[in-house]
Amino acid sequence: MKITIFGGGAWGRALAFALGQKNEISIVSRRDITPMLTPLNKSLEQKRRPPIRQCTHKEGLEAEIFVIAISVQALREWFTQTDLGQKKGAKILIASKGIEEGSGAFVSEIAQNFLPKENICFLAGPSFAKEVAMSLPCALCLHADDARLANAFADMMPSFIKPYVKDDVIGGEIAGAYKNVIAIAAGICDGLGLGQNAKASLLSRGLVEISRFGEYFGAKLQTFLGLSGAGDLFLTANSLLSRNYRVGLGLAQNKPLELILEELGEVAEGIKTSKAITQIAQREGIYTPIATEVQAIIGGKSPLESMEALMKR
Repeated sequence: MKITIFGGGAWGRALAFALGQKNEISIVSRRDITPMLTPLNKSLEQKRRPPIRQCTHKEGLEAEIFVIAISVQALREWFTQTDLGQKKGAKILIASKGIEEGSGAFVSEIAQNFLPKENICFLAGPSFAKEVAMSLPCALCLHADDARLANAFADMMPSFIKPYVKDDVIGGEIAGAYKNVIAIAAGICDGLGLGQNAKASLLSRGLVEISRFGEYFGAKLQTFLGLSGAGDLFLTANSLLSRNYRVGLGLAQNKPLELILEELGEVAEGIKTSKAITQIAQREGIYTPIATEVQAIIGGKSPLESMEALMKR
């Protein structure tokens, strides 16, 4: 299959490598990522697979299968500037995780303004880009309203990725977005040296909070107990490979957010997502104490004061 991936960040490149085990891959990126593709292509050469190439947006639209790995906060603007919605019969896999700041729109709501609902599939589950690019085994979920579409993407996955087909689109994307916020809280917890008891309590209550929020919007509880929910949360909240976890560590050290992001050098979706969740929760009357405190800390509140507020609630 000829597949175009929009987004040349770490996740986009990792997906290019994974899908390149069985397919011909092109990447559309705003910056030159050719040097970053060299090690991935060397690995593909050993398996006699076509190299991943960087192409123009116009060239990328010549494919019939597309993967979107763009920051959620830039997604709406990107859709308005592309003709992807005009491609009849195109299969689209969205690998972006987050909630749009300001509007509070979920990824599916943004995408369905531009694409037919039946053409869209969403990727979720525990998956660090670095490990995927090393061919290390992982399991992921493909959420779609049309099981045939999800199964088609499942068939494109390499042998080191175990795909599960799911129909809970809203649950999958809420789990993928919200876990980044809890990962920031986990980084704060570890950065303050609060101990393993506190960390376990935080993650378990965080999973309850994610489930409560998701069920309000019609998601299935089972989704949050599986790979898309608990699996992705446990991964993201426990490793220095997690950008959002590292944001939490920085906040615990009272570093300015600007400095944290400068040191990170990458997007941490949980920062904007925490604000979006807090706004949605206030509007809809949903109880989200951890997300609320994370947003408060990002806004300048003392992490220790937030800890005391959570203990006293």
